[in-house]
Amino acid sequence: MPENEYQLMELTVDDLKEMKGLVSQRALDGDTVLLNMGPQHPSTHGVLRLLLELDGELVISCIPDVGYLHTGIEKSIEDKTYTKAIPLTDRMDYLSPMSNNLGYVMAVEKLMEVDVPLRAQYVRVILCELQRISSHLVWLGTHAIDLAAMSVFLYCFREREKILDIFEMVAGQRMMVSYFRIGGLWRDLPAGFEDAVRAFLGHFPSEVDEYEGLLKNNPLWINRTQGVGVVTAEDAIAWGMTGPSLRGSGVNWDIRKAQPYSAYDHFEFDVPISEAGDVYARFWCRVQEMRQSVRIVEQALAKLPKGPFITGNRKVAPPPKEELAYSMESLIHHFKLWTEGFTPPPGEVYVSVESPRGEFGCYVNSDGSPKPRRVHFRAPSFANLSALPLMTKGVFIADLVAIIGSIDIVLGDVDR
Repeated sequence: MPENEYQLMELTVDDLKEMKGLVSQRALDGDTVLLNMGPQHPSTHGVLRLLLELDGELVISCIPDVGYLHTGIEKSIEDKTYTKAIPLTDRMDYLSPMSNNLGYVMAVEKLMEVDVPLRAQYVRVILCELQRISSHLVWLGTHAIDLAAMSVFLYCFREREKILDIFEMVAGQRMMVSYFRIGGLWRDLPAGFEDAVRAFLGHFPSEVDEYEGLLKNNPLWINRTQGVGVVTAEDAIAWGMTGPSLRGSGVNWDIRKAQPYSAYDHFEFDVPISEAGDVYARFWCRVQEMRQSVRIVEQALAKLPKGPFITGNRKVAPPPKEELAYSMESLIHHFKLWTEGFTPPPGEVYVSVESPRGEFGCYVNSDGSPKPRRVHFRAPSFANLSALPLMTKGVFIADLVAIIGSIDIVLGDVDR
């Protein structure tokens, strides 16, 4: 067995003293086994270390140990102008950079009191919902392969490639897009975008039917997911869980519905909810969310307005590129925006969006300088992971793999 996957801990007397209260007295007496799972283990979906106390194959306690991917993004942003910080937000939840971009730029727009053109808001919705589908496809494929369903992994990544191709068409990048800008978008949609999205939407619902058909009534899948990792609605709220992990416990909370932003109130869609609170319920919610994302994108494409793609507020938006060839004033303005940045008024704001993993919140504090005084992100993966000790108490160690996959963590989102 590879030593980096499961290894017995070498514990000193001081280690045992520090663990008192985290593990049971039986572990301190040597009656149960303390085991490391990770930080290099495929089913932890990143560099996550779990300290497990086991009684045979039963998990007595599970203590997450995070920080192996810490990048200092929040502090790095405080050393950059507001616009130059946008690429850093891509690197947190790297499976949903569009949501990260949106939460951050909306916070700065609120701080600056900038109005965003309706076309830009619709485009943001389209791309964020495509990103939700893409993220859920990665989750479903990896979650299925964790539980030995190989085919679903291949099918999901096949469809995800088509979404990444659309992102590349729009932003020039497949993953780290930085396409949303303060006040709107980097550029308008390219020719062929709408056709490419409609082509994807035309066949994708039947693919979701196939995924669901492979798993929904599969007796092996049901045995591995139903009744496993149960979280009640009360516990989910108390632990700060959000997104499908919360709605899988029967709590009807989706920021797109409860606190609509970026024109989400212009579209009809349902919020999938399950009462069971187990691994299967979280699986079902995410699969249904992909269907609802298709509904939203279809409506946004049908009603996509004409007009500008970025605000006319020249405090935050650069002048049109064509002006740079003949206008010295526009050239100077462009140069000063990218070198010096803009200066929001002193104050603080908080904005949250519904990312594929739950509530992604952005807090920005301004002291009136071109760089933020403080930036902090409310990462959904961190809050959802915090409930892992509750969800894993008394389960088999094999069930632990299913539970970790069901909360859909991204370690870049956890550590920041």
